[in-house]
Amino acid sequence: DKRLDDLAKINNPNQVIPTYVDFVDIAGLVKGASQGEGLGNQFLANIREVDAICHVIRCFDDNDITHVNNKIDPLNDIEIIETELMLADLESLNKRQSSIEKKAKSGDKEAKLILEVIIQIIAKLENGIPIRELDFSKETSAVVKQLNLLTSKPVLFVANVDENSSVKGNNYSDKLTQLGISKGIKTITMSAKLESEISEISDKEERKEFLTALNLIESGLEKLTKAGYDLLDLITYFTAGPKEVRAWTIKKGTIAKEAAGKIHNDFSKGFIAAETISFNDYIKLGGELKARENGHVRTEGKEYVVIDGDIIVFRFNV
Repeated sequence: DKRLDDLAKINNPNQVIPTYVDFVDIAGLVKGASQGEGLGNQFLANIREVDAICHVIRCFDDNDITHVNNKIDPLNDIEIIETELMLADLESLNKRQSSIEKKAKSGDKEAKLILEVIIQIIAKLENGIPIRELDFSKETSAVVKQLNLLTSKPVLFVANVDENSSVKGNNYSDKLTQLGISKGIKTITMSAKLESEISEISDKEERKEFLTALNLIESGLEKLTKAGYDLLDLITYFTAGPKEVRAWTIKKGTIAKEAAGKIHNDFSKGFIAAETISFNDYIKLGGELKARENGHVRTEGKEYVVIDGDIIVFRFNV
């Protein structure tokens, strides 16, 4: 987060600690993965543990790099992936249905609800509709979450293009973007080959010059991290001082008392107030002291909904 650099310039802290999103490189998926083809079983086991799925789709021509289907067709690649995930969900649901039917017939209310949801979802999956495209009531949503199904996870498309298409994309990435729009899925365009070159440049200024020469505002990795953050509905707040400038990750809609608990349980238990400065005010005025002198520090209570970029000092009593 570039905002950390701005905060560090003002505070000159002993350490700067960023927040992060973990990207897990899952084994490749091929047709028949739901039946164990390729590394299918490993893929499906790994992917159940993630919060969201990022599909990196080939959107470039290169005769030296083979494609598993021997043709470049991003839409077909997505169809294969979606189909395999839906088939895996169907298999999982059929097993759950068999195991819960007896309990539901005995009159168990919770089991009856779960069975109803399972039957409803199976019908949709058999018609080619992934779970994330369905609308559920609050009660039903809790059951769906409990089932931990693959097609219920939010999705991001990444169009992996050639270096010359990294700014504007190409016909392949355009088709993928249009598919994403029709499904309510965000698509970002980047070149993995170019990212490999960028990763070799350790000097920040040199990297900035390299990106500028390519007409890029930011690296694909930065773009991907932000998109992943948005997909997971996350925001960042900061704590800043001479000892440490640090970013903290929370869900959008998190209240001050819960955000305080992210630092330490005592902050939440003994919460008194959250002294808050907006990021823009903090930078414009040159830090906490000037913000206080100019009346730009807000004292917020425990129900305050934290805003992305807030710089917060928590007051608490142990």
